[in-house]
Amino acid sequence: MERQEIIKTLINTSAIAVVRLTEAAKLIKVSEAIFEGGVSAIEITMTVPNAIKMISEADKVIGNYMQIGVGSVLDAKTAQEAIDAGAKYVVSPIFKKEIIETAHKNNIPAMPGAFTPTEIQTAFEAGADIIKIFPADVVGMAFFKGVLAPMPHLKLMPTGGVTLINAGDWLKAGACAVGVGTALLDKKAIAAEDYKALTSNAKLLMESINKAKEELQKTKSKI
Repeated sequence: MERQEIIKTLINTSAIAVVRLTEAAKLIKVSEAIFEGGVSAIEITMTVPNAIKMISEADKVIGNYMQIGVGSVLDAKTAQEAIDAGAKYVVSPIFKKEIIETAHKNNIPAMPGAFTPTEIQTAFEAGADIIKIFPADVVGMAFFKGVLAPMPHLKLMPTGGVTLINAGDWLKAGACAVGVGTALLDKKAIAAEDYKALTSNAKLLMESINKAKEELQKTKSKI
């Protein structure tokens, strides 16, 4: 899949599950559970042990129907290792041009983190496909509306502060997608191997997102 196709798929899905699991077997089961609930994109963070190996294993098992990306990337070398393992997009909590260049060299999207309007625009000018606003709970939804008013060309994604219920509200505030961690991937449910609970969480998340999309579409049709 080409870079632009991946971007389109991620935006259409509108939700990326941020995965921080240490067991590959559970990673697959968790991914399958949320896929059943409608979430088809996961971000495996480099903060977990053997992340590169987990990306490789996940790509072999679920890569044909889920978008597998890498998160918490801090340098170009790590980005390349993850891409070689099968990551289809690169997410970072920071903005580093070298990470964007590495992703684009491999024809996949780069999603750097940014926090101020200047940093966001700088990341955009460096080629960022989607800009991760992190930590989004610090700035809130009003920040998205405020930034996008003079800069509507930006594609912004919040990570931090996104819940199963308010995900749609972030989209209505202007986000193109949301990153969701513990709100979706409940630690207690995972520990108990209650994968049905994760499927229910995913369905609730997607209900919020799809409802918001419908409302936004109705608003556009009236204009």
